[in-house]
Amino acid sequence: MSLFPPPRIIETTVLTEMPAELRRPVVSEWSRANKRGQVVDSFIEGPCFDAQGNLFVTDIPHGRIFRIASNGDWTMVADYDGEPNGLALHADGRLFITDYKNGILALDPATGRIEPVLTRCNSERFKGVNDLTFARNGDLYFTDQGQTGLHDPTGRVYRLRTNGQLDCLIQNGPSPNGLALTPEEDVLFVAMTRDNAIWRVPLLPQGGTAKVHRFASFHGATGPDGMAVDAEGNALVAHAGLGHVIILGHQGQMIAALKSCCGSFTTNVAFCPDGSGVVITDSTTGTLLQAPWDIPGSHASHPETTQDTAP
Repeated sequence: MSLFPPPRIIETTVLTEMPAELRRPVVSEWSRANKRGQVVDSFIEGPCFDAQGNLFVTDIPHGRIFRIASNGDWTMVADYDGEPNGLALHADGRLFITDYKNGILALDPATGRIEPVLTRCNSERFKGVNDLTFARNGDLYFTDQGQTGLHDPTGRVYRLRTNGQLDCLIQNGPSPNGLALTPEEDVLFVAMTRDNAIWRVPLLPQGGTAKVHRFASFHGATGPDGMAVDAEGNALVAHAGLGHVIILGHQGQMIAALKSCCGSFTTNVAFCPDGSGVVITDSTTGTLLQAPWDIPGSHASHPETTQDTAP
């Protein structure tokens, strides 16, 4: 007898895809390191909406950031020497970037200007930052993944406080990738890609963390990537390789899954501004998918409006 009902499978549809004229089919430094030297014309990541409802995505191997208008038009906002991955909207309207080559950067969407925010820790370069999220008080949480894995579990998770203090919360992560705060912001979920698992990281009131544990486990040749959390505290996990965004309940059980209609490399997920749907990056095809957000037990509202009651 199963402890939980079987998960609901929800189909996705294509929202938009990168136009052919914007693709760059070349071998890059990134593709040599990550795709066995194959020609890669794009690898989109980091979906993030601004206050006006524009959708921004990164193109990692080619150092580009795009804005996608509500009518589906793509505009290149930045083209620079970097490998941008995650995006998060700051309260002042800037987009913060986790850039594998350059650390934490900030982009002015109006001008395309990029400036450094945090490029080193104690004079040392990061291994390779991956994803980020803001708390309501302005603290920035981000992962430093690099090439870590089970063979080298030295990936790190940081918190950059608004006063400039940098806290290392995790330093033994096998490939820390996507991350998301619970609505109450007392727990941080972290996707440990090479562990093929989600870690639950309690955040102590006095700072730091304790009793970190594995919240959910998966299978496959890759692992979980970008994440989001809904208003009920359910975790949305984009699994790169399985072609689904897996929705986990409070006990880590799978309650639903959003199935890619396009490819298998679903790398990130973000809520639409009104909370009625989600967008998903299918990175290898340069496609953005969409799905309604009507999971039973979840409210169609902003994912940070209610409290999480999990211990």
